[in-house]
Amino acid sequence: MPGVSVKDVPAQKFIEAYAEFLQRQGRLEVPGYVELVKTSSGNELPPQNAEKWFYMRAASIARHIYLRKTIGTGKLNRVYGGAINRGSRPSHHRDASGSVNRKALQALEKIGVLEKAATGGRRISAFGQRDLDRIAAQTLEE
Repeated sequence: MPGVSVKDVPAQKFIEAYAEFLQRQGRLEVPGYVELVKTSSGNELPPQNAEKWFYMRAASIARHIYLRKTIGTGKLNRVYGGAINRGSRPSHHRDASGSVNRKALQALEKIGVLEKAATGGRRISAFGQRDLDRIAAQTLEE
């Protein structure tokens, strides 16, 4: 389907399809600590889907950067952060783990999906945009 972009596909379907593609491809470098690490200091437990959550985060980051052009680690930490449970006191926002987001950015950059932007942060590369649009077209066909 010519002219299909990531914007035309529902977010959850695209992220699942792209994460599955990254996992099948086997080129994404997954850190060794994925079974142990929490994704935010506001979380009580690490992700329950230990074998797939890093691919889902990388796919979500790739989609997020595709839609917004240039983003750095700090902004991703705010986006993927959440409320921290403080007992009877009111909840407050807590940023996500910078290490997880940084490793996902570096892994996507290593396989050519992202590249460093001149203004700072990362942006989608031409190869990455073509790749994401192809996955979006396949997802929309299904």
